[in-house]
Amino acid sequence: MTAKPSRESWNSRIGVILAVAGSAVGIGNFLRFPGQAAQYGGGAFMIAYFIALIIIGLPICWAEWALGRAGGQRGMNSSPGILGFITGQRRFRYLGVIGVIIPVVIYMYYVYIEAWCLGYAVNFARGAMNFETVAEAGDFWGAFIGIGGDGDAVGFGWQQVGGFLLFVFALNFFLIYRGISKGIEFFCKYAMPTLVVLALIILVRVLTLGAPVADHPENSVANGLGFMWNPNKMVMHERVVNESTGVEKWIPLADGEVVGDLMIEEAKARAATNPDLDLRTVSMLSQLANPQLWLAAAGQIFFSLSVGFGVIITYSSYLKKKDDVVLSGLAATSTNEFCEVTLGGLTTLPAGYAFLGVAGVAGAGTFGLGFNVLPMVFATMPGGQFFGFAFFFLLFLAAVTSSLSMLQPGIAFLEEAMNINRKQSVAILGFVTAAGCAFVVYFSAGVKALDTIDFWVTNLLMVVLATIQIIIFGWIVGVDKGFEIAHQGAAIRIPSFFKVIMKYLSPAFLIVIFLAWIYNGVLGFSFTGGERAYSSYIVDLFIEPNQTAWYSIGVIAFTSAFLVLLTAGGSFKPKTVEKGEDI
Repeated sequence: MTAKPSRESWNSRIGVILAVAGSAVGIGNFLRFPGQAAQYGGGAFMIAYFIALIIIGLPICWAEWALGRAGGQRGMNSSPGILGFITGQRRFRYLGVIGVIIPVVIYMYYVYIEAWCLGYAVNFARGAMNFETVAEAGDFWGAFIGIGGDGDAVGFGWQQVGGFLLFVFALNFFLIYRGISKGIEFFCKYAMPTLVVLALIILVRVLTLGAPVADHPENSVANGLGFMWNPNKMVMHERVVNESTGVEKWIPLADGEVVGDLMIEEAKARAATNPDLDLRTVSMLSQLANPQLWLAAAGQIFFSLSVGFGVIITYSSYLKKKDDVVLSGLAATSTNEFCEVTLGGLTTLPAGYAFLGVAGVAGAGTFGLGFNVLPMVFATMPGGQFFGFAFFFLLFLAAVTSSLSMLQPGIAFLEEAMNINRKQSVAILGFVTAAGCAFVVYFSAGVKALDTIDFWVTNLLMVVLATIQIIIFGWIVGVDKGFEIAHQGAAIRIPSFFKVIMKYLSPAFLIVIFLAWIYNGVLGFSFTGGERAYSSYIVDLFIEPNQTAWYSIGVIAFTSAFLVLLTAGGSFKPKTVEKGEDI
């Protein structure tokens, strides 16, 4: 006799808000966001970022909350089940399955990164992270995660990732087995406040660093904040002459941005004595004219809020009919923005700048900044052993709240498609994700497997799912009916101008962003008229085929095929719902 799934629900409003905020607050808030903001102009990036928040962030968030709760009233908790029920068309289940593929596949590598964070926290607590240079920190990271060669990550010990990975994988499945209220909600209610407190402690420490390197008074926290947030930039340009054509161009230097009076005066003096150098002001408007900046801002919104991820629509399906989704969605979004803009934006990059200056942090990238630059910074600063532990432990907590959210859509899907209980669904999902994670960990050379899977899933599938969901909300359900569903039990109302945004502007913006990504990120065409250069991901697949890259695409394809087959043969029988509940 098949064990049937039971109906679950959240215990409290604060619980679901912290859980949804926890799904959004992750490693990207403290590492990816500061790097993106600095790379794309700081103040100019933030303007594009907040515009993207209004056009796609909040609208998709509210649409997912409303659609999820509506589907949950009929006992549907998975993205395929919810979209199939909401539209009344079975074929939409196949589009909804994207909302299962994304979190399940991302979990396969995200839990690996989660183990890095725990490993770094433990090693800081042990006093084993005494680096004097970024190169030393980079060598430790490479050895810890097995970047040198395939199979190198398969090792156990304090300075190897294997043991930490087994622990975090088991922890995630222990909590997800306990269910919505006793597992996810219980953990997030304690983890979220803890990580915020730790982040505030680190923020205070960073803001009081001043100029910690006596030989470089220009490398101060104040200038670090300026490097990240100034809307107008002072950037050193170098004259480059094409030998064959004689055409000259002025190219901005990668580490050419100067901040603060002292650096500006020194840069002017250099330019005055060297005709091949020129210090120029790059205005905010000229930065906003760069389409790549808008792509980066929109991409960060997806990463930041977990929209188009398949998580919010599943989480909200466990709400009751009169549970507020408008204010709850706004509260979860605001919590994430506070963690990202205030805590992450004022901490990570200014700390690195204060010790290493522009050259040390410019173009470091998410992993370089987080696991090469910052460990060296913490090792150098007074009390760094504690602050290093605190920082990576808060990253670990943030990662767990996110990885738990990646598992629940898969659990809900398996229960509905196969009509099984939680114990069975946890066992099946555990096997599938363990196999995928083992692949990522084994093919660790150059983090090629991780990077390839991340690129195609997050850049391609997330935008596609978000577009599908906002079109369903605005056009198939109808924006008026959608607002009616969203406002059931709402403490506040969504401003009426969002009807136009959600019906017209959001889908159009998403389609433009998607096409721009194909044009630039995949096909390699330049927005500024430069030479075409194929994306490294295209090179790995078609121009200079890379075996690991193809295997990685195979993992995505195999997982997708498995989930689509389950969708085709799935029962999707609703769980027991409360008497009289209706949408």
